[in-house]
Amino acid sequence: MVSSREEMNLEGDVVLIYTHDQPSVYARIETIEPDVKKDWYQVTLLMLTIPARNVTWILREEYVQGAPFTMGGQPLRIEGVKRAPRAVPSSEGEKTPGGKKPGPQASAKVIPLNRPKP
Repeated sequence: MVSSREEMNLEGDVVLIYTHDQPSVYARIETIEPDVKKDWYQVTLLMLTIPARNVTWILREEYVQGAPFTMGGQPLRIEGVKRAPRAVPSSEGEKTPGGKKPGPQASAKVIPLNRPKP
């Protein structure tokens, strides 16, 4: 069993599905429901393809959490996508030269895109 929430794949999480140890498609876990077979689950995934489509796979918990498995002879693995870290807010006491607290854009850096002139 996985020990912390950060490592678990749950409903609403975005995952990357690997085929033959190569990343192949992103998906969002829509539902995880018990199957009629003990210790198996019906996992509905929204495949983030064009067009998007829903699939339901019957998997054990360890497969949902990243253990390799095969389906139709194809080796597969589901890996959770880690969320990007949030920006660290500036300190409360920091003020701009005008005496106001900086807004959310105050600490952003603008990087111009230089295009070659024709």
